Amino acid sequence: MPVYVILTLAIVGEVIATSAIKATEGFTRLGPSMVVFFGYAAAFFFLSKVLDRIPVGVAYAVWAGGGIVLIALIAWIIYGQKPDLAGFIGMGLIVAGVLVLNLLSKTSIH
Repeated sequence: MPVYVILTLAIVGEVIATSAIKATEGFTRLGPSMVVFFGYAAAFFFLSKVLDRIPVGVAYAVWAGGGIVLIALIAWIIYGQKPDLAGFIGMGLIVAGVLVLNLLSKTSIH
């Protein structure tokens, strides 16, 4: 399986888990709590699978950056938490940083 597909699965697991945290109500609700547990378990499992092919700094930057942007999008859609201009600029800078790491840095998998 291509390395970025596996990394995408790690991001999806993290986004699902993080999105479900609010619904756990302090981990007092079993269903959402299990979603958080298994989502993070999947995220770390898949993240561990890419570390033999991508440097840890690059993998973590892509994983965290992708998660931040997707969580912000989900928070906007589900909870109406629209980022302000500074938030959009910050997320743009995160995406730009991930692109620089992957397209220009010699530490990437190229």
